[in-house]
Amino acid sequence: MVERPETRVLTGPDLKAFYKALSNPVRRDILSYLGEHGEANSTSVAKALGESTGTTSYHLRKLADLKLIAEIEERSTGRERWWKSLMTNIFTPPGLEMTEDEREAAVKLGALKMAHDLNLVVKAYAGYDASAGWNQIYRAGLRMTKEQVASFTEEYQALLHKYTSAPGEHPPDARQMAVRLVVLPDDGGRPAAPPCEEL
Repeated sequence: MVERPETRVLTGPDLKAFYKALSNPVRRDILSYLGEHGEANSTSVAKALGESTGTTSYHLRKLADLKLIAEIEERSTGRERWWKSLMTNIFTPPGLEMTEDEREAAVKLGALKMAHDLNLVVKAYAGYDASAGWNQIYRAGLRMTKEQVASFTEEYQALLHKYTSAPGEHPPDARQMAVRLVVLPDDGGRPAAPPCEEL
């Protein structure tokens, strides 16, 4: 079984650094590539992304500074450095004290992720009939206590871990799947949602 990913708690200054990293499309592409292939050097990443080795080397070092990837020292020789993806859960606790610019970075980072997720939702619905079962859409409305919400989220994370494979060790017929969980109160004064609803 794959080792459970480390959970990192982001502080305010971390959020500024993460927003800067993840708002850069080259760094996002590098993270995706390493997540798929497990290990790579700047040359192979550059070839896959259509970038120069100088550009990818720079961004690889910046991602390593954020501890999103790590150098594989036993494979690195001279100027050829090898890198691997670090399986890390990123968590920002609610109520975190932040300066104004840190809060602004947190909001921008959230908006960046949400824009990506909204595009995924549109793709999921648009391609639902032709997806041959790959696209699964499920919505639910539940009444839960705060303790139940915490328990539900913990069980969800355990379920994700059950189906996680290490970078570079994915089954041959596996595809990269986007899985999102958003749990929040829906107190808009509308009639209660049905217990569950499939597309």
